[in-house]
Amino acid sequence: MKNYDLVIVGGGPAGLAAAVSARDQGIESILIIERDKELGGILNQCIHNGFGLHTFKEELTGPEYASRFADQVRERHIEYKLNTMVMDISGKKVVTAMNREDGLFEIQAKAIILAMGCRERSRGALNIPGYRPAGIYSAGTAQRLVNMEGYMPGKKVVILGSGDIGLIMARRMTLEGAKVEVVAELMPYSGGLKRNIVQCLDDFGIPLKLSHTVVDIEGKERVEAVTIAQVGPDRKPIPGTEIRYECDTLLLSCGLLPENELSRSAGVELSPVTSGPIVNDSLETNIEGVFACGNVLHVHDLVDYVSQEATAAGKNAAKYIINGKNADAKVVEIVPEGGVRYTVPKYVRPTEMEDSLTIRFRVGNVYKNCQIVTYLDDEPILKRKRPVMAPGEMEQIVLSKEKLGEYPNLRQITIRIEEC
Repeated sequence: MKNYDLVIVGGGPAGLAAAVSARDQGIESILIIERDKELGGILNQCIHNGFGLHTFKEELTGPEYASRFADQVRERHIEYKLNTMVMDISGKKVVTAMNREDGLFEIQAKAIILAMGCRERSRGALNIPGYRPAGIYSAGTAQRLVNMEGYMPGKKVVILGSGDIGLIMARRMTLEGAKVEVVAELMPYSGGLKRNIVQCLDDFGIPLKLSHTVVDIEGKERVEAVTIAQVGPDRKPIPGTEIRYECDTLLLSCGLLPENELSRSAGVELSPVTSGPIVNDSLETNIEGVFACGNVLHVHDLVDYVSQEATAAGKNAAKYIINGKNADAKVVEIVPEGGVRYTVPKYVRPTEMEDSLTIRFRVGNVYKNCQIVTYLDDEPILKRKRPVMAPGEMEQIVLSKEKLGEYPNLRQITIRIEEC
């Protein structure tokens, strides 16, 4: 069995940024394990621009952004294994993995960073009626086919779901000569960023139908037509509102799920809201020395935030490797209320945290002319006005260690949405 100070599961933007950060903190023995044939993760197929505005102060494509971090990893001579699948992580931080060269092997780590990213919700999870013909793809699969492998999934397209990948693929398919008939969204609001709705749908005249879903798929060998219908407040189709579109392709963009099978088998406690690990202010899970960052923790809208979070995870893992377990500090829970669905992190240790801590969260509905209010016990300490908040856009607030230090008997932190 080989020994490493730090093992990072996943070589996407989160894993790369975490490795660079840990090396810069003085950790020499680092191994990144990546199941794909190259570093960079999902960014390799995201050839549109819009990445890196926060991190590099310039607009990059996905592969450019990934290659910047991959170059930093190589410059620091950080070891990585490609085409390698992690099979199991034990509670004692033993990683079991396999590849063609080494076969099945085990690694004992002092600390582990989970950076496995997320996957798309499949057709099976959506319970769409109809046959199972060719021509039904997840939006990410279609993106890989078009951008990396040079195949066109179809010529006349219907897209179900208005997540960012679905919106971007509406534009991409249009640019490649396909006709996107409609984007249908079950919820009364879009799941993607406002800028993507404008740049990918409005600019190309592609209709977005909110509160609509697919009720029938026609065709046995290949998709021939798709019928969508309006849904009521109970999200059930309303009879008489059906619209039929002739098409040969249906793309599904119905949400992303953090990839946490390994975390679950290791005994990591998962949030029922995000499906990602529950972490404290150092992004450490309930298993000592196991950290999580990026889309495996909760689905981000900007990769720049993934890199920021991963940098913090790498720094905290390095601190754990060098200093060992922290003393049992007082733990304060962050409670989301009044429209806030969850917070990352969920727990804060006021005496152990950095000077400032970014709390990220999403809201559960569309709110207008509201404010985000942060309470320490019953006292409001932060109020931030927001003209519009939507589930597709991640929100954040910053807590300061100095402020929390003024409340030595603090029991809980509450974040809620209130009317202005």
